[in-house]
Amino acid sequence: MLDQKIETIIIKYFSRSASIDELITLTAWMNDESNALVFKDFVNTNYLIDSNMLDFDIEGERKKVLQKIEHDKKNQRTASFKRLYKYAAILTVTIGLGVAYVLNDFSFNKEEQIAVPNEDTNIMPGIDRAILTLENGSEVILEKGKKVKLKGRTLNEDKLVYHTKTKSPKKKQELQYNYLTIPRGNQYFVQLSDDTRVWLNSESKLKYPLFFIEGQPRMVELIYGEAYFEVSKSTLHNGDSFMVKTGLQEIEVLGTEFNVKAYKDEDELVTTLVEGEVKVGNGIESKLLSPSEQSIINVKGQGIKVKKVKKIFDEIAWKEGYFSFRQKTMKDIMKTLSRWYDVEYIFREAELENKSFSGVLDRESTIDQILIYIQKTNEIKYHIRNNMVIIE
Repeated sequence: MLDQKIETIIIKYFSRSASIDELITLTAWMNDESNALVFKDFVNTNYLIDSNMLDFDIEGERKKVLQKIEHDKKNQRTASFKRLYKYAAILTVTIGLGVAYVLNDFSFNKEEQIAVPNEDTNIMPGIDRAILTLENGSEVILEKGKKVKLKGRTLNEDKLVYHTKTKSPKKKQELQYNYLTIPRGNQYFVQLSDDTRVWLNSESKLKYPLFFIEGQPRMVELIYGEAYFEVSKSTLHNGDSFMVKTGLQEIEVLGTEFNVKAYKDEDELVTTLVEGEVKVGNGIESKLLSPSEQSIINVKGQGIKVKKVKKIFDEIAWKEGYFSFRQKTMKDIMKTLSRWYDVEYIFREAELENKSFSGVLDRESTIDQILIYIQKTNEIKYHIRNNMVIIE
């Protein structure tokens, strides 16, 4: 079984975003022969779809990691930098292409470039931006470079932190709510007054109180969209549980990490548990989830289904800065891309919607870089016209 931390490092390794410390951790882990076999199996499963291809060279990769570490240590001695490895358009190579080794410069030669007569090829990825609706109903734009003074709250570039601690019920204060709305093409992070941390994906809206009342459940509502919750433990709040409402669904938490997806244009409410335990209910029945389990509630009413998730990273990749598609249809992929890049899309032929694709892609790439890669691996063609992606 591949440890989630190691799996994340491997993904970052192939997308050129691993730090020196992470590369050292990966190398040390691979020194164990059994781990090297796990690594090989993971790579062959996730990066080599064609079983007729050559086996992955573990020893060669180990040497490359060591060379990379030494190379970047030299760079550190000569330059200051925040991130060495994040290269736009460095995407996991899948169907029919084999593995693109992270240490080789990945670029198309002139004769390899795909000529796509697009008008809007510079559609950039999303940014950290949100609209905060205050308790008095006024709205504040939160974004990089915009200075905002808010009582009891700190705004640091890409995150909003609340400082008001849990209130005593003796004060009999009424709860006051804020709303954080994330438009299409944006994302944002908020730390609630109980220290619960929430990452919000594009096209999402969260309702939460300025403070929580002691002796009552800490209740928030994901009105729509997708959010990753890292909940402050109930033991730090006199046993008060944490609850998340999403439409027909109510999630009770004692202290854990989980992802909730409840988009308005999708028929399913999906909750994926990473750590701890949660109870998911729909007003009729409830189910307990264990780590790596996922509940699915159909908004049209078919009860609560629970299944085991093979790869947790696929469900939370967006939080780490990636798209992770595992045999996803082009229809599902375009729905995801449209939210992040704030574009519309159409398919010229209905059968194109069901074409499948697998790969880990960098959310910091432009949409053109993403689509060029999918086109090269999936034999689709596309055009972009006036913020409309046309798949043909």
